[in-house]
Amino acid sequence: MSPTTRRLTTAQALVRFLSAQYSERDGVRHRLIAGTWGIFGHGNVAGIGQALLEAGEDTMPFHQGRNEQAMVHAAVGYARQLNRLSAQAVTTSIGPGATNLVTGAALATINRLPVLLLPGDYFATRSADPLLQQLEHPVGADVSVNDTLRPVSRYFDRITRPETLIPSALNAMHVLTDPAETGAVTLALPQDVQAEAYDWPAEFFAERVWHVRRPGPDPVELADAVRAIRAAERPLIVAGGGVHHSEAEGALKALVDATGIPVASTQAGKGSLRYDHPADLGGIGHTGTAVCDAIARTADLVIGVGTRYTDFTTASNTLFRGDGVRFVNLNITAFDAHKLAARPLVADARTGLEALSEALAGHRVSAAYEDEYRAGKARWEEVVEAAYRAEDSVVPTQTQVLGALDAVVGDDDVVINAAGSLPGDLHKLWRARSPRQYHLEYGYSCMGYEIPAGIGVQQAAPDTAVWSLVGDGTYLMMPTEIVTAVQEGLPVNLVLIQNHGYASIGGLSEETGGERFGTAYRYRAADGTFSGAPLPVDLAANAASLGMDVLRAKTLGELRDALASARASDRPTCVYVETDPTPTAPPAEAWWDVPVAEVATREAAVSARERYDGHVAARRRHL
Repeated sequence: MSPTTRRLTTAQALVRFLSAQYSERDGVRHRLIAGTWGIFGHGNVAGIGQALLEAGEDTMPFHQGRNEQAMVHAAVGYARQLNRLSAQAVTTSIGPGATNLVTGAALATINRLPVLLLPGDYFATRSADPLLQQLEHPVGADVSVNDTLRPVSRYFDRITRPETLIPSALNAMHVLTDPAETGAVTLALPQDVQAEAYDWPAEFFAERVWHVRRPGPDPVELADAVRAIRAAERPLIVAGGGVHHSEAEGALKALVDATGIPVASTQAGKGSLRYDHPADLGGIGHTGTAVCDAIARTADLVIGVGTRYTDFTTASNTLFRGDGVRFVNLNITAFDAHKLAARPLVADARTGLEALSEALAGHRVSAAYEDEYRAGKARWEEVVEAAYRAEDSVVPTQTQVLGALDAVVGDDDVVINAAGSLPGDLHKLWRARSPRQYHLEYGYSCMGYEIPAGIGVQQAAPDTAVWSLVGDGTYLMMPTEIVTAVQEGLPVNLVLIQNHGYASIGGLSEETGGERFGTAYRYRAADGTFSGAPLPVDLAANAASLGMDVLRAKTLGELRDALASARASDRPTCVYVETDPTPTAPPAEAWWDVPVAEVATREAAVSARERYDGHVAARRRHL
């Protein structure tokens, strides 16, 4: 070994390389890979496991997980809280450990959030073939189960020789820090290559700083967008997650304050304006507010900022109905900027908003338009108050649980949710007080995300109160990382709502003619259906058995006290409440397309199809 090289195993080299990588934006530097989550098996214990041990905690902090999918969720929560400027790695063994990563990888890539995946892989030399957990593909001997990660990764490589790590590792860091390309990055590591030694060039381990760029808008696109905005009488901004990722909240507020253009928020964009800003209309689309969707239906120009325009946002292309409505899309990703036949404005969200503010100097919407949407906003606040209000002695409904939490949280607390009926209630009703308070994973809407994501957020913001909101269905999917929170001493608060089944999908089933089939957690009745008594499941006892402090609340008053106690605690704490199933949430203000059986014999499905055909008639293509 010469002074210009270092002899290390591939795994040791990778860990040392990762420890020297940094991101930088606006002159602020972050460690790019801040730690590694891991569960060890024969596919990574002697390679990556040994390398992490040898490197030590100062070089690469290690976090012990209980489920591979959950480790990815924790890393995603961490990256989102830090605006994608810092990420974490996840290492697994081969076989089921690796395939368990797929759901988490899809979630990360769909939400454009960086995570580095390091699954073990089969012997590159084929010296042990087949080995434990190997998939023997009959027409692709080079295929392993890790290839399931290809379609859900933004970058994928299999490191079949030590020296191939050098270009691949550099490519991986580029993708992780590219705001237009980021997502899950996978480096599959054959277990023999992990342990193989190589003389690495010393330059490979030099400190590298990856600049996260803020590209400005093209002058022609900017001029076109400005003309469209000046000509519009009823413009509406749709704020997506890109506003937060770019830390563009201040630039958005400046533009809105100057022009009076109202703002609607997607699930990922909620909190882009503080809830009490006069131009903040709340959530948009199927789970949106009445005022927001009413304005959206009559808008003549929709200005998307950092949004993908999912079907929940567009109400399956039935929401934007204004005569001649057109779109301007400010997005760092050209693919998203061109959606809905829009005038594209390809740029960083903050840079683009600042450019728009400068070019629109002196322009403002009409006073009548401002009066209209502000009056609608005031009416909606009355709806929120009514949904939250109840006597302390009642068994709370789900919306009243949210009202109790709303009264307890501080401005910088983080509320996390992903699936079930809670996302709709939160999107309509939650009063977001700060940019990162509202943490909804709704790109993939993955049950089981909330608890591990809460751990990741708590790691990223250790002095912040974190609330993971879950129903019983989600809890049963993935409670495992409670053990990790206890082990690490992370005071994540879990609000566990027991409603005996899949409340959200049960309601959808009823609406679409499914008659709530297979959605309740109950005993079988005499007719064979799951319509008997509720199952005697004690989820609070389960959380306690995993090490959490548990506070049970039977009434709204007890719930208020329990939430206050949980926020004051320095221990992982579960607040358990069984809710009144009586619906108190405002109804959906826009449609969502879930196809209904075209032919059926049961009356519920026949009626549902008639309603469906009526909604489909309102769909339009924006060309």
